[in-house]
Order: sequence, then structure tokens, then C-alpha cells
Amino acid sequence: MINFNGNVTQEENILTQNRAFLYGDGVFETVKILNNKILFLEDHYFRLMASMRVVRMEIPMNFTMEYFEEQILKLVQEKNISNSARARITVYRNDGGLYLPKTNEVSFLIHATPLEGTLYVVNTAEYEVDLYKDFYVTKQLLSSIKTTNKMINVTGSIFAHENGLANCILVNDTKNVVEALQGNLFMLTGKKLITPPISEGCLNGIMRKQILAIAKKVEGIEISEEIISPFDLQKADELFLTNVITGIQPITKYRKKDFTSNLAHLLVQKLNESISEN
Repeated sequence: MINFNGNVTQEENILTQNRAFLYGDGVFETVKILNNKILFLEDHYFRLMASMRVVRMEIPMNFTMEYFEEQILKLVQEKNISNSARARITVYRNDGGLYLPKTNEVSFLIHATPLEGTLYVVNTAEYEVDLYKDFYVTKQLLSSIKTTNKMINVTGSIFAHENGLANCILVNDTKNVVEALQGNLFMLTGKKLITPPISEGCLNGIMRKQILAIAKKVEGIEISEEIISPFDLQKADELFLTNVITGIQPITKYRKKDFTSNLAHLLVQKLNESISEN
């Protein structure tokens, strides 16, 4: 069951002429729903609108934040999973043309699946990562938005699976650390919490924004957006990843270095407090 252009219907084959399928001509947002509420709705909505503008899609007049919210909640309610779910809304340019589209008008599709639990928890299981260097992230605006062209994430995930890794860290074309395959990267060295700036090619993550705001209120922690080299990772005290579905995922091992997760636990606690207050 999906929401296709506002109609909740059974899944059907819409791929034959679909430009997202043929050319990666689409953008998307993945949101988390708790207790019939979309977390960080405004941030997701404005990032989606910005992404559509970047790739020169025509934004429908009715595509307001309220409409965005209504369509997602309509689907999760129909599926009886509105207590805890993830939903992905994919917006793609309508059929027609080759590389040059015949129209900039769009359609959208929403797919939703249930999640276990409600608030965020820290996964304390072993979580080993390494660098993925077969392909590089380019330092450009397209790298900061969520498009349906995610081949580097796909091939990187296969590499991680083949090598017994939980995740991989991506580097850019100047060999600096960018992010992980499924989230933004944070590094704690001493009392300084660092994440790469968007200009390095990382995704402008919604949870990244939340964690930066929360960490700034933690006494004794200095926050910085600056370049991280692969060598810097081995000098860190703590590494963790962030995304909206997981929240914070501590990295337990990189190369031969083991890491703590004290700050990650504290930030998740404060994240849950902020959600409960809203």
C-alpha cells in the first residue's frame, strides 16, 4: 500500500517511464512518525522544497507543509502504524524525454513501514566501520540534498557487508572525511565535538541540525564544523553517526581504535527530552 499523488492505493508498477527509475531524476525525504506526529516536520519540508528547487522541479501550488503532513499521516493511519513508523516521500519529474525532460511537473509517492519502539535509544552493540575509497563524494550542492541517485551508498553498503563492517565512512575528492553511508558523522576529541561542514559534500542532515543545537547547550562541550581527515578519526575519543530514523549510532571501532560512547548517550537523552516537550 502506498500514497500515490494523494491517493492511498495498492502498490502498482509505475516504473516503465518513471524518470526517477530511468535517470535518478528524483528527490526524497525519509521521516520518522511517533504518536501520529512527524518529527522535525518543518525541517524536512523546507529541505524537500530546497532540493526540488536545486534540481529545477516545479513545485505544485498545493504542496504546502500541511499537505505534506496530511499525505504522510493519511498513509500511516490507513496502515495502522501511526504510533511508530518511518515514511519516505519520493518526488520525481513526470514521464517524458530522455536526459532533457519534457516537463518539470512532478508526481510523488509515499511508502511507509512500521518501527519498533517510540523514542530514540542507543544501540550498544559492536559497530565497526572503515573508509570506503572506491568512489568519492564530490564537493558540490547536489551532494548536500537527497536525490534518488545513491549509487555510492549502494556500492559502499555492499563493500561493508562483504567485509563484515556495520557501516563505511565516505571521503570526498580531496580525501577528507564527509559522512557515513547512512548518516552524518560527529567526532569528539577531548571536549571538542566536530562535524564536517556542508561545503565538504556532506548531506545537510535533519538530525545533524538537531544534534548541533542540542550539543551547544551541553556544558563544557565546544562545537565546531571543520574539515576532518581520516587520520583525525584515530585520534578521537568518540565517533557517532546521526540520522532521523536511528537518532545517534555510536561507532565502537575504526581500524584498531576502540571508542567510548558517553556523549552519545547524553545527547540521546536530551534529544528524547526535547521531543517529549514538543
